[in-house]
Amino acid sequence: MAGPTTTELLWGVPQPPRRGPKPSLTLEQIVAEAIALADTEGPANLAMARLAERLGCAKMALYRYVPGKSELTALMLDAALGPAPEPVTLDATAAEPWRAYLTSWTETAFERYRAHPWALELTPGVRPMGPNEMSWLETALTALAGTALTGPERLDSVVLLLGHVRSLVQQVGTGIDDDNLEAELAREIGPILAAHADRYPHTVAAFTEQSGRGPGEPDAARNNALHFGVDRILDGLSAYIAAAR
Repeated sequence: MAGPTTTELLWGVPQPPRRGPKPSLTLEQIVAEAIALADTEGPANLAMARLAERLGCAKMALYRYVPGKSELTALMLDAALGPAPEPVTLDATAAEPWRAYLTSWTETAFERYRAHPWALELTPGVRPMGPNEMSWLETALTALAGTALTGPERLDSVVLLLGHVRSLVQQVGTGIDDDNLEAELAREIGPILAAHADRYPHTVAAFTEQSGRGPGEPDAARNNALHFGVDRILDGLSAYIAAAR
């Protein structure tokens, strides 16, 4: 008998009972352990044999729950993303009622992907989406539903925001404790800039103007790169919506 498809696993389609001993694991346990494995040892070590070892079962026993690695990673992605931020009742009296929610939506997406950067490898291409990932799309589109944007334009707006998130997560990964990305970068390259200031005057000026401090000195601002990008994308949407009206 063929195993469940990725879509059936993601959306909880009931499966007929199988013969054999009563299952000792749950699909949720397997997915949670797979996420922990990817978080701690990296996606390259995400093998069914390694996962079975961590779960204390035989490798073949895992195939009673999930047909293969592609189905497993689809479940991992949806679980790692979790549900989207709660939809809000937009203030119809506000000039741009969608803006606050999309800002929060993007910030939350950044934190989820930053916690599980391996998830970025699983999102490209045509593939089934799970209920959590679909909720991210639905809530963002709902926020833009009252604007003058067409359906495809609303989808493209979501893609722009996610592209900004992906780019930053790929650059910073999980190794930065400080929320201020520019400050961490400045600390890393500050000594180099100080030693070669004559060769890179505009780079030195950019980091110095950021906070009025020299290269490598911390800044109190939070997530400048993330917020600057989000604000500029939303500024562009605002101008486009106003023109469309």
